[in-house]
Amino acid sequence: MLLRGRMWQQFRRLQRGKTVRYGVPMLLLVLGGSFGLREFTQIRYDAQKIKKKLDPALEARVNPQKQSVILEEEYDKLKTLDLDRWRNIRGPRPWEDSKEFQDQQRQQIRKEQ
Repeated sequence: MLLRGRMWQQFRRLQRGKTVRYGVPMLLLVLGGSFGLREFTQIRYDAQKIKKKLDPALEARVNPQKQSVILEEEYDKLKTLDLDRWRNIRGPRPWEDSKEFQDQQRQQIRKEQ
């Protein structure tokens, strides 16, 4: 009984001390927070890996080994275009109605031809 009472007194003294009152919860918060953050950052990086996966068709276009083939295809497309008779048409300004402006541009082109 005496031992139990003495232990209870020591326990009460520890509870009143600043180390147990403030230090232990702070230590638990820091250690627990580090483990929690590790888990959350792992979830974040896993989600980024999933988003970065490319579909096979796009991956073939990005592959540097096939890049020269793609450039040749683009060059062939440019050969077929008539670059001598092109016209620069400006887009509508924010305050202009785009449909109406495009119709006006088309009408001007028809009049000039």
